[in-house]
Amino acid sequence: MNQNTRKERRTMTDIPETQYAVQLVGPDELVLNKSKEVYAPGPHQILCRIEAVGLCFSDLKLLKQFSSHVRKSRVVSGVDLDILIEIPSYVPGNAPTVPGHETVVRIEAIGPDVRDFQPGERFLVQTDYRWVRTATSNGAFGYNFEGALAEYVLMDERIITSPQGESMLLPVSEELSGSAVALVEPWACVEDAYVSTERTSLKKDGHMLIVADTEVTTDTFQKLFDRCGKPGRITWLSEAPIPAGLKITADRATSMSVLTDAGYDDIIYFGSDAKVVEILFAKVALNGILNIVLCGGKFGRNVVTMIGRVHYGGIRIVGTTGSDPAESMKVIPDTDEIRPGDKINIVGAGGPMGMMHVIRNICQGIKGVSLLASDVDDKRLATLTKIAAPLAEKNAVTYRTFNPTKEKNDEVFDYTALMAPVPALVTASVTNAAERGLINIFAGIPATVTSKIDLDAYIEKQLYFIGTSGSTLDDMKRMLEKAESGQLDTNLSVAAVSGLAGATDGIRAVENRTIAGKIVVYPACKDMPLVPLDKMNEKMPQVAECLNDGLWTKEAEQKLLELY
Repeated sequence: MNQNTRKERRTMTDIPETQYAVQLVGPDELVLNKSKEVYAPGPHQILCRIEAVGLCFSDLKLLKQFSSHVRKSRVVSGVDLDILIEIPSYVPGNAPTVPGHETVVRIEAIGPDVRDFQPGERFLVQTDYRWVRTATSNGAFGYNFEGALAEYVLMDERIITSPQGESMLLPVSEELSGSAVALVEPWACVEDAYVSTERTSLKKDGHMLIVADTEVTTDTFQKLFDRCGKPGRITWLSEAPIPAGLKITADRATSMSVLTDAGYDDIIYFGSDAKVVEILFAKVALNGILNIVLCGGKFGRNVVTMIGRVHYGGIRIVGTTGSDPAESMKVIPDTDEIRPGDKINIVGAGGPMGMMHVIRNICQGIKGVSLLASDVDDKRLATLTKIAAPLAEKNAVTYRTFNPTKEKNDEVFDYTALMAPVPALVTASVTNAAERGLINIFAGIPATVTSKIDLDAYIEKQLYFIGTSGSTLDDMKRMLEKAESGQLDTNLSVAAVSGLAGATDGIRAVENRTIAGKIVVYPACKDMPLVPLDKMNEKMPQVAECLNDGLWTKEAEQKLLELY
């Protein structure tokens, strides 16, 4: 037995052979497995103990979609596919998975060839392996790689390290509570929804599709290319001739049926036939732009729009009532940030993520903004207001709440952020948007889902749909720095805690919107049921004594762990 092997086995001595784990075994089928195997790390692998994990609405999306979720499918590129065979925690397709991705972990054991990690180290996990590609998305912790709703999780150093050498495990100090570290991830997702940059030009060397119901002059394209850059090649679909002098390779397509799905980085449509646009949505590539040039026409009806691809595919929709596609491109903002003077509407503000959006925008320091927190649950709004109202007063932000089931509101908004994956809300947001309004489709509407959108109004008002999924490593680092410096208390959003035995009830509470705020699961308290903080005094008075005016604290976490 060589020295490395002895080291590996020695680190496994005090680790059990089996563990509690919440597993998703099929669509809407969650089970608590009390004897799931604890994997010993292979040569390039690390075994981590889960300290805390937050429940996320994305867990619910995975619950419902299971193998059809874009991040549950097989990895097709980005890493050596042969190494996937060596990873028992790689569970694509119909294989049972362990959900949970908002987490802080501590390394318990490492394989003999692991060089950058040591047992005892503590890390915040970045979920998205963006270079590890699936057919339409990317690999992710808690999806096609097992996640954090377990006592232990196995990760492979070759998967969690980017091609640039960056690790998806971010070192954290011992100062913060497990909950505070775990909740950096959802806060980072919120941050990413605002700081993400938009592509304001044509994709360099990209593939452009032009569909024209009318003749278009060379000057139109010359103006576009001068302002917005040039594509690498063009596919042309029109009865009109290809304009002379494009100086870019252009191939003629014979019909819509021969166009490639998700094949074009920039699509320009000259015309106003709703049926044509409805077909073109599927042709936009990942992070592509559909530019609708109405040439004075109108659709005359709502258009079936692939709004799910705004969030999961990063597609963008711009347009102009005139004949110049360069004018459409001016609508695109540099970033997704709120702007000075914006009247903001957070739809679903009382939920866990909505609460974060409200707090973030109140505290962002943007001058002159006002915020409407909209939710159908008065109890959730009251819980939110307890936290948000003092922050709004401190930051000189006008803050109001609104329940659409009880009141009518005919206001228009400069910035709308949608927390619920309800297509009808996207449709309504177009009606309720002010000129040059931004509509942030934050909730993960499945990529295949459509909604009937008034694109005439969307284009006339120069609106812009934005949507992001997950967070970047830089987002995580930025939010972790805020948490560790005391600038951001991520525990503000905690509303309930549980062990693994209560995690399923927690996920159902997320589904049924019965708890305002985040639910944090402590695997070490494996048999603990779900306990809302407002019930803590009667359920666990010793822990309740450590709350700060009803809010979760590091001291409350320590007392909870002591009791278990």
